Amino acid sequence: MIPITATIAIDEREIEESFVRSSGPGGQNVNKVSTAVQLRFDARRSPSLPDDVSARLQKLAGGRLTKEGVIVINARRFRTQEANRRDALDRLVELIAAATEVAPIRRQTRPTLASQRRRFEAKKLRGATKKRRRVFDED
Repeated sequence: MIPITATIAIDEREIEESFVRSSGPGGQNVNKVSTAVQLRFDARRSPSLPDDVSARLQKLAGGRLTKEGVIVINARRFRTQEANRRDALDRLVELIAAATEVAPIRRQTRPTLASQRRRFEAKKLRGATKKRRRVFDED
């Protein structure tokens, strides 16, 4: 079990890892060794996540989420497979932890009377400035 919060932990069997060759510079090592990690986690069907956390997680995942609801994380920052595995797993844990936080409800407020008066005074001053710039036609 991989702990996320005090109440949420995901099973290792829910995570699927595959190793691919990294792209970019690195000499012949890049062409021979599969060090990049592609981590897949099915956020939509995970029994470990509550429904509200799963919905927030899918929203947070953005472009990393497939149509089937699978989150795909690519890690190729490090030269070793193990370091990339840790990096991908840490990024998944951070993403799920961020999804557990509920955003506060926004309560609509009204502008104060003083702020409304300041706004109208500023509008009057601006209108007066524009009025002074006008060219009068004396016929």
